[in-house]
Amino acid sequence: MSENGWTADRIDTRNPHPARVYDCILGGKDYYPPDKEAADAMVDVWPAIVPHMRENRKFMHRVTRFLAQEAGIRQFLDIGTGIPTRPNVHEVAQSITPRSRVVYVDNDPIVLTLSEGLSSSTPEGRTEYIEADMRDPAAILASAQFAETIDLSQPVGLTIIAMVHLVMDDADPVGIVRRLLDPLPSGSYLAMSIGTADFAPEEVGRVGREYAARGMPMRLRTLAEARPYFEGVELVDPGIVQVHRWRPDGDVDPAVTDDQIAMYGAVARKP
Repeated sequence: MSENGWTADRIDTRNPHPARVYDCILGGKDYYPPDKEAADAMVDVWPAIVPHMRENRKFMHRVTRFLAQEAGIRQFLDIGTGIPTRPNVHEVAQSITPRSRVVYVDNDPIVLTLSEGLSSSTPEGRTEYIEADMRDPAAILASAQFAETIDLSQPVGLTIIAMVHLVMDDADPVGIVRRLLDPLPSGSYLAMSIGTADFAPEEVGRVGREYAARGMPMRLRTLAEARPYFEGVELVDPGIVQVHRWRPDGDVDPAVTDDQIAMYGAVARKP
């Protein structure tokens, strides 16, 4: 067992993992020396990665509030959950509607071990965790946790935050998102953030090269390449914009500038 309590033989401690690098940059504690080394290298080549990641997290909070409060969504499928950093999707949703249900999905064993932080549901609601790869939508949708938690006669909020830049083109990320969305009923929503180098190509390009050098290739996408994810669904205003510009509230750092944000964000309704 590691000092953090998970089974050490299930964790690759020799190589960095994107979720643990993300946790490190956000000031978390659930990472290993290779993750810290990678995080330090990212910050060194692009210091703005810190506010960039913070604003992406705030985007997730605003999206969840929108879905729960304005769109009336009561059940969520969160793909690529990452290491629990509060508030999580269910905490935001259940603060608005206590009976909200959330299914979390991730393929990092650390997330499974730490999933107690994802299961602090209200008595009225429910949370479940699936250890699975988003590149296998069929396994996610066929799981007992999904079937027991998600009622497909009612709309679902599908959230895929900061994930598709880790999926290469040959894996058909647009098709993956479509296969996750297709079984969901009319009135469901898709919320995504999508990595881009449109606003700071040189700096974000350096980050991409650092990730790739550590075995974590990235595929950053232009606005034109982000649009296909939302074909056939109805974009919610303001459409596809940088995450800090999607319905900003008082939590958005007013000092953040466009060239510090390398993520598009959008929410769309399935007709």
